[in-house]
Amino acid sequence: MGEQPIYSTRAHVFQIDPNTKKNWLPTSKHAVTVSYFYDSTRNVYRIISLDGTKAIINSTISPNMTFTKTSQKFGQWADSRANTVYGLGFSTEHHLSKFAEKFAEYKEAARLAKEKSQEKMEMATSPSQESPGGELSSPLTPVTPPMENINGTDEICDMTPNSDSRPEPSQNALAFAHSPAMTKHWEAELEALKGNNAKLTAALLESTANVKQWKQQLAAYQEEAERLHKRVTELECQSNQTPVIKSQKTELNQTIEELENTLRDKEEEMEKLKEELETMNDLMEQKDTLTQKLEETELRSRVLEEQLAGAEQRLEENQEEQENFRKSLRTLLELLDGKIFELTELRDTLARLIEEAS
Repeated sequence: MGEQPIYSTRAHVFQIDPNTKKNWLPTSKHAVTVSYFYDSTRNVYRIISLDGTKAIINSTISPNMTFTKTSQKFGQWADSRANTVYGLGFSTEHHLSKFAEKFAEYKEAARLAKEKSQEKMEMATSPSQESPGGELSSPLTPVTPPMENINGTDEICDMTPNSDSRPEPSQNALAFAHSPAMTKHWEAELEALKGNNAKLTAALLESTANVKQWKQQLAAYQEEAERLHKRVTELECQSNQTPVIKSQKTELNQTIEELENTLRDKEEEMEKLKEELETMNDLMEQKDTLTQKLEETELRSRVLEEQLAGAEQRLEENQEEQENFRKSLRTLLELLDGKIFELTELRDTLARLIEEAS
């Protein structure tokens, strides 16, 4: 199944200065992801953190580890295998408490897993007083006795049977053993005993490997105890400087809070500027659209002005033509009036002539 993350958070990572064992050295420039991993194949829990591609935390949780809260937002734990002390700075007290709860939970799970592993090893290395069920003891086949620890030491003695411990078969047993059915039975029993012997040999090898591992762990625990004793002595020597350290720590915490507040203000300001920039982009797009529409309107206006000038010119021409037509009508009317007057006089003259003639 492999190794899977089971809990993750973000924090600033520190390590104790290996030279002074007093000061904290930051291993990350900014907050990084810190995760708990569970390896189902080895049944172990680890704390892992990466800064880019660099592993800045790779700590296997063991039952003797302790996570200590040194302030409202800072916690630390010692890793004897890595020979260092890790420190984590969180943004809130809630994140620190949650990480500490998970540390205690997985530490207890690691303890239970270790106890189960030890129980299995004890069961594998404990002497077996009875042969497995369903198997019969053969008078012709030597039985390999179990392996035991001698005097409580880690050395395991393989007690092989000697020739004197095997009973001599009787004549009836020898005669009975020559039958085909019993021959198959003894062969099957022999194979079963060989299998049991192989299992016991494998258990012996595994217990030997575990003994070596436990020796290494014991040596690591002793080194960790010595280092912790030295650390306690150093802390006792530094106890007189505790008020100064506390005041410096308080000032640093205040500075960190001020920087965090400033960072939040800057982030809010950047968000506002982003919104204003988006608004400006929208306004610029609207401006470009309106400018294009204005140019199209001006073009249409010029076309309409030209059309209006042509219409006015045609109107003037029509007015001139109408004026000339009126003048022609007036002249024609005057001529017509003159002709009518002449005809009227001619009529009157004819009328008089007719009267005179009658």
